[in-house]
Amino acid sequence: MPSALDTPQGAAELAESLLPQLGNRWLHTQAVAARAREASAAVSEADRGLLIAAAWLHDIGYAPELRETGFHPLDGARHLEALGAPARLVRLVAHHSGAVYEAEQRGLSAELAAYEREDSPVLDALIFADMTTGPAGQSFPFDTRIDEILVRYEPGSEVHNAISKARPYLQAAVERTLDRMAAQPM
Repeated sequence: MPSALDTPQGAAELAESLLPQLGNRWLHTQAVAARAREASAAVSEADRGLLIAAAWLHDIGYAPELRETGFHPLDGARHLEALGAPARLVRLVAHHSGAVYEAEQRGLSAELAAYEREDSPVLDALIFADMTTGPAGQSFPFDTRIDEILVRYEPGSEVHNAISKARPYLQAAVERTLDRMAAQPM
C-alpha cells in the first residue's frame, strides 16, 4: 500500500526488500534510521515518522534494479514517485545530504530540480542522521564522516568535489539539528 511508505515500518520493509544484498550499504541504512529516531526530537511530532521513513529510504537508489542515472538520490526518488509515495517523502530522498551539489557535478541539476527542496528541520535532521553515520553503520562525528567520504572517493571525482563544496551546507544542517535536540526538555 503506497501510503505506508511514509511510515517507518512501511519504509523499513521497502528498504529491506532492496538493500540487504548491498552489505555495508544496508548496515549504513539501518544505522541512519536509528540515528534519525534519536534526532526525531529536533522535528515536530507530526514529522517524526516521516523523518524516520526518509532515513530508511534515503539510499534505496543504490539498489541495482533501481539504477537509471547512477545518481542514487534521483534514482531513489523516481522509484518512490513511481510507487505513489507521498511527494514530501520523495523530495526528502531526492535532496538528502546536499544532493544538489552532486547533481551539479553529474550534469543532473535539471532532473533533480523537478523535486522541490524543502529547507526544514526534517531535511536538516535527515542530513544529520546520514552525515554522522559511517559507511558500515559506525557513529561518527560530522568532521570524521566528511573526511571518511573524502578519503573513500578520489580527488576530482564527482562525489569528492560535491562533498567538498557541500561541507558548509551540511555542517550547518547538522549544527541546527544538534541545537534543536539540545533545546528539547529532557
